[in-house]
Amino acid sequence: MTTNQPRAVVLLSGGLDSATCLAIARESGFSPYALSFRYGQRHQFELDAASRVAESLGVVDHVVLDIDLGRFGGSALTGDGEVPYHESINEISEGIPSTYVPARNTVFLSFALAWAEVLGSSDIFIGVNAVDYSGYPDCRPEYIEAYQRMANLATRAGVEGEQNLTIHAPLSDLSKGNIIQRGLALGVDYGLTHTCYDPHDDGTPCQQCDACHLRARGFAEAGIADPVLSRGESAS
Repeated sequence: MTTNQPRAVVLLSGGLDSATCLAIARESGFSPYALSFRYGQRHQFELDAASRVAESLGVVDHVVLDIDLGRFGGSALTGDGEVPYHESINEISEGIPSTYVPARNTVFLSFALAWAEVLGSSDIFIGVNAVDYSGYPDCRPEYIEAYQRMANLATRAGVEGEQNLTIHAPLSDLSKGNIIQRGLALGVDYGLTHTCYDPHDDGTPCQQCDACHLRARGFAEAGIADPVLSRGESAS
């Protein structure tokens, strides 16, 4: 990786979307700086996956920040209620599910914006998706566009003309199958990733939560086996 490449902050959760997004940032000519969060989520497995993915894809730096959104409650992902299970993907209801974490992407993007300003970067990558997703309001294109407009008013670098921030959401209009195919073409090892909302104690996926069902449909559409399930590994 050459030192004259522009820097980009990439939000990295450890899931297949963020791993693909990181690979796209690298392929697009950016020096990637990965940012993950210990935000009060139910388990450590996704952060372990984020570390594996960051190492595999060769980031310049990987920062894991501690912010406890679980103190506010309001989400099954932070232990406030049960993660909903379904027998099939057809049972996933419309609307915003209980796994929504209030303002999570707004909080994450704000930290990414702060780091980007310090790095002299004008680029943030986020792996949100508005096709195969769980109905979260902060994954919609209109939200990303609005945040970008706000962000360019919010920093000294923006006001002084040193930064013209772009928030890249390259997966926004892709299906899970398309995302997986794109990532495979870029060398992403999805066996390193973790998706499940409510894994077993050894980290294996429950295969019944929304995230597991969407992941399974993606690999079925891509026409390949999920390496996590086929290898029996602890990521999901």
